[in-house]
Amino acid sequence: MGRPAAIPYNASRRIPTTPEAMVAAEDLDHAAREGWRTDLYRVLKQHDVRHIAYVPDAGHSEALRLAEADDAMRSVVLTTEEEGIGYLAGAWLGGQRGALLLQSSGVGNCINTLSLQTATRFPLLMLVTMRGDWAEFNPWQVPMGQATEASLKLMGVQTWRADRPEDVAPLVRGAATMAFNGDAACAVLLGQRLIGEKQWLK
Repeated sequence: MGRPAAIPYNASRRIPTTPEAMVAAEDLDHAAREGWRTDLYRVLKQHDVRHIAYVPDAGHSEALRLAEADDAMRSVVLTTEEEGIGYLAGAWLGGQRGALLLQSSGVGNCINTLSLQTATRFPLLMLVTMRGDWAEFNPWQVPMGQATEASLKLMGVQTWRADRPEDVAPLVRGAATMAFNGDAACAVLLGQRLIGEKQWLK
């Protein structure tokens, strides 16, 4: 038997040139672009996070699905985002780590309650999916989306922003390290260019 035929590529740019190769390349590209959603859960697991407090959001859906299937993690649905800060303070007092997953619009609800972290210095890790910062169809999301990072910094929260899939795991890992080792408030903002443009569906 001869060797299998190699997938033809454009030699100068390494671009697949058959329909099958193009589909395979698109699948790999999609997996690379969407793998960051799994990275969120994986990094939290590596840092022994036992509690996930969240308000449901599509950007976090894969991480939440994996957390809910993990018997070592407790996923708690919140009525409003600021409840998660008190919940995670309690988890820390009980000797366990947690993270707050929320959308940028919910950051506005948390501003006053962030004073709890400032006063008590418990580790607070937040993963924030952004709205209102790029290709936003809903004007109601824009004001808080534009003010999210500045508002967090004014309350003493250290922030990092991920707009590329390859940046997510390192930034979340770094934020978790600084939060749990330094009793700090840390937030990773997951930009709309990373998440993808949302469409209005009737």
